[in-house]
Amino acid sequence: MREMYGSKKRTKVRAPLNLIDGKPMLDNLQNIEDRYEQISNELLEVGNNYQRAGELNKERVDLEPLIIKAREYRRAMKSLEEARNLIVSENDAELIALAKADVDDLNPKIEILEKEIKEMLVPKDPRDDRNVIFEIRAGAGGDEAAIFAADLFRMYTRYAEGKNWKISAMSESAIGIGGYKEVIFEVKGKGAYSRLKYESGVHRVQRVPATESQGRIHTSTATVTVLAEVDDVEVDIPETDIIIEVYRSSGAGGQNVQKNSTAVRLYHKPTGMIVTCQDERSQLQNKLRALSILRARLYEIEEQKRREELEKDRRSQVGSGDRSEKIRTYNYPQSRVTDHRVGYSSYNLPTVMDGAIDQFIDELSTRDESERLAATNVDDDE
Repeated sequence: MREMYGSKKRTKVRAPLNLIDGKPMLDNLQNIEDRYEQISNELLEVGNNYQRAGELNKERVDLEPLIIKAREYRRAMKSLEEARNLIVSENDAELIALAKADVDDLNPKIEILEKEIKEMLVPKDPRDDRNVIFEIRAGAGGDEAAIFAADLFRMYTRYAEGKNWKISAMSESAIGIGGYKEVIFEVKGKGAYSRLKYESGVHRVQRVPATESQGRIHTSTATVTVLAEVDDVEVDIPETDIIIEVYRSSGAGGQNVQKNSTAVRLYHKPTGMIVTCQDERSQLQNKLRALSILRARLYEIEEQKRREELEKDRRSQVGSGDRSEKIRTYNYPQSRVTDHRVGYSSYNLPTVMDGAIDQFIDELSTRDESERLAATNVDDDE
C-alpha cells in the first residue's frame, strides 16, 4: 500500500484500484454505466414493441443494484482523492487533520464497496431464477432408505413452503410403509434453483430403524437430483428419438381407479433414459410433464459437459457435482447434520428435518461465490 505524509504524522491511503478482467474496476463500471444509460435511452424510443421493452426493462432492473453501488463507489473515490490532495497541499494543521480523518473513514468504506461490487460482477448462473425439477431416489438400505427418501421429501417441502414457493408432484413410486423408491416434484418460485441447486448428491442417514429389534444403528442413503426447468426451445427433442408408452396409472382403488390409460412412459433412445409420469389427470398432461423432466435431464447433461470442458482441472462450483458424492450426513443418535463439502454441522437435527436448511445453503452459496471469484482471478492471470 502506497503511503503519503502530512506535516508530522504519516497517513496511509489506498493503492490503485483492484483489477477485474485485467482492467481497473472503474473502467469496468464505466462500461456497465454506459450500457445502463443506453438501455434507458432505448426504452424511450422503443414505442409499441412491448416484447423489446420487456427485455430492456429486465436488463435495466438487473443492472440497477450494481449501478447504485458503482455511483456510490465513484463518489467515495472522488472524496478520497480530494482528501489526499488536501493533505499534501494544505498548510493549515486543522484542515490536514480533518482530511486525514476523512481518509481513515473512506478507506474501509471503499474496501467494503469494492468487495460488494466484485461479488456483483462475478458471473451468475443464468439458471438461478428458474423453477426446479427435484428428484429423490432411495439408495442403499432397502426400506429404511425409502423412508429416508420420504423424510427428505418432507424436509424440502417444508423448506419450499417457508419460501412461499409452489410445489406440485410429477411422479412417485411409494412403498406401503410410508417411503418412496422415487419421488419427482416441481418447485416453482423466484430463485428456487439458486438455492436448491446445492442439494444435488448423495444424502446419508445414520439411525436405528423402527424395525431394528437390537437397537443397532443402520446407514442408508438417498440420491437427490436438482434440475433447472428448461424451455422447449432450449432443448429440442426430435420425435424420432423417443418412444411413448401409455398405461393405466396405479391408484387407491374404488372410485379412484383410472379407467383410461393416462400414465405415460417415455424412452429416450439416444441416452436410454426412461421417464414416467402418472400423477396428472390426463394423458396429455402426463406427457408434457414427462417431456419437461426429460428436457431438464438432457440440459443438465450438456451443461455438465460444458462445465468440464471449461474448467478442466479446476472446479467453479461447490463439490464436483458427481451424483455419487456423499454431500451430507444426518446422524440421529447425535442429533447432528453435517455437510461434508464445507465441514459445517448443525446439532439441531429435528429443526433441519423440518425444513431449516438455509444455514447449509448460505455456507455453500458463500463458498461457491468465493470459488467463482477465485476462478475469475485465475483466468485474469492467465
